[in-house]
Amino acid sequence: METTAPGSARDDAASDAKAPMGPVDCREAKCIALTFDAGPGEDTPRLLDILKEKKVHATFFLLGKNHVKKHPDTVRRLAAEGHEIANHTWSHKILTDRKPAEIRAELEKTQDAIAAITGRKPRLMRPPQGRTNDTISGICKDLGLSQVLWSATAKDYSTTDSALIRKRIVDQASKDGIILLHDIYKGTVPAVPGIIDTLKKQGYTFVTVPQLMAPAEPVAGTIYRP
Repeated sequence: METTAPGSARDDAASDAKAPMGPVDCREAKCIALTFDAGPGEDTPRLLDILKEKKVHATFFLLGKNHVKKHPDTVRRLAAEGHEIANHTWSHKILTDRKPAEIRAELEKTQDAIAAITGRKPRLMRPPQGRTNDTISGICKDLGLSQVLWSATAKDYSTTDSALIRKRIVDQASKDGIILLHDIYKGTVPAVPGIIDTLKKQGYTFVTVPQLMAPAEPVAGTIYRP
């Protein structure tokens, strides 16, 4: 199993990768990626308003059942406003507990649901709770998906305290880091402006996960650990 950090993937493939550099060269700049799991939800449009105001693009790992299917207009907006849309399975089942056919269905159904709305299948996925194994990686390779984990989490599923969520993320921030938040919990979206403002003052540039990897491109089946 190949396990590659975003920085290493970027450097190893820099000579022959075709991906655009994006708004900034993260080999030189102090980049960080803001990611949101398990949406879209009722608060996602408000989050999109904040990101638009702050001129920040994020990566959204979407759930299919009761989320993509329930909020197609929000999915369209995500795509239209330049955010990276990714796969977080159909129903948030722990994939390591499932048989191969179930794993494939959890991913394929979400791929198809997103493509039906945006015209494009995701190239990234995040396994629920970050739990993965060789079987999951093999299926991801078949489906053209790279697995993306994280380096900073607020555990926002356990608190509605927006100030605490902001502090936890700021304390864990690092160059080439990947922030994990959830746009479905009440304390999270109100914390985002403070997170962005504080980290920008510290010299960070916010990018999507593929921009963080550029000029390398995500490799299907690979697990990216920042």
